[in-house]
Amino acid sequence: MSKVNVVLGCFYGDEGKGRTTDYLAQTCEVAVRASGGNNAGHTIEFNGKKFAMRLTPSGIFSGKTVAIIGNGVVLNPKVLINEINMLKENGVDVDTYLKISEKAHLIFPYHSEMDVMLESRRAHKIGTTKNGIGPAYCDKYERCGLRVEDLYKDSFKEDLRNQVAVKNYLLNCVDVNLDFDAIYDEYMRYAEILKPYVCDTISLIHRYIKEDKMIVCEGAQATLLDIDFGSYPYVTSSNPTIGGILTGSGISARDVGDVYGVIKAYSSRVGEGPYVTELTDETGDRIRDLGHEYGTVTGRPRRCGWLDLVALQYAIDINGINYINLNHLDTIGNFDTFKACIAYEIDGREVREFSTNEEFLRKAKPVYREFKGNFGDISKCRTFEELPAQAQEYVRFIEEYTGCFVKLIGTGADRECMIVR
Repeated sequence: MSKVNVVLGCFYGDEGKGRTTDYLAQTCEVAVRASGGNNAGHTIEFNGKKFAMRLTPSGIFSGKTVAIIGNGVVLNPKVLINEINMLKENGVDVDTYLKISEKAHLIFPYHSEMDVMLESRRAHKIGTTKNGIGPAYCDKYERCGLRVEDLYKDSFKEDLRNQVAVKNYLLNCVDVNLDFDAIYDEYMRYAEILKPYVCDTISLIHRYIKEDKMIVCEGAQATLLDIDFGSYPYVTSSNPTIGGILTGSGISARDVGDVYGVIKAYSSRVGEGPYVTELTDETGDRIRDLGHEYGTVTGRPRRCGWLDLVALQYAIDINGINYINLNHLDTIGNFDTFKACIAYEIDGREVREFSTNEEFLRKAKPVYREFKGNFGDISKCRTFEELPAQAQEYVRFIEEYTGCFVKLIGTGADRECMIVR
């Protein structure tokens, strides 16, 4: 039986997971998305065009890979249908290769309204994308959520009516009154469009495993946004760590093969919350401009800073990562010198263990090691030995610090700009 390779973000998202999945999808037969919703964006370059994917696994671009939206995803049908239409317009065979879990929870208009209302009333903003992700997961765990399979049940109309009534009661304080009939009619149209893609993906995945098919499972967001292991409360509403891969797809621990942890040669974050290596000066602005650091979904400028190796070690330990994919090496090479955080100074003592405790992170001052930059154009490098010596030194230091092999190195924006070791 085959093993499932996993792709996870190590920091706050936007590390380039889609690119890693896209690379692995060239040899794999199945790509699975296991968590999150349309708050996550994967940017893929294909046939000279850029595609911002929110829900469909990016492996679908290979032309031979079954793309599965797993049970752990919260699904906005309108967004998915728009994505399906866009893919079809660009020649992607969606009808053959897209599969949607019948157990994935649905996002409704009331979830987005709840998201907006709650964020507007928080004294300390979380930084939500206001796409209704959190409220949809709340319904899931409050056991009143509606799943894809419910669209096809006789009881759906009455179940939805009850939910709209409850949500209208809660939203009354902001003068929002949702039209049940309009929502019901809209979702009945969605149900008809999506029906050919809906199936029992858990059984399907295990059949593929037994058939020895090559499978890759991609996470959304990243480790430090995990609801349990991230910098709570400035996190997402699901588990974008290895545990969420299992519960969001139905694969077992014994089915997991290689785990790829994706990082950039620097770091970034969108939204609120502590961020130890953030640079709020011209250097941070330059990283943002060179790396085109703006949110795929929101367009928000990302907060930028140096790579945090203390946090990276935490992500490796949490997820059992055995391979690192290092992106944007070309971006950091534009600096004369650059830094990486190797420890924190807290109350006069140096520590190398990470904690998501908010007080700990706000007290932490980064201890840096400096590296030489000026790599020049490395976009045509296809082997590690072709990289300039100072770039090799940086990669080797990351490996020595973490004990984890840097297998994939991104050397430019194009799909082909990748060193595989």
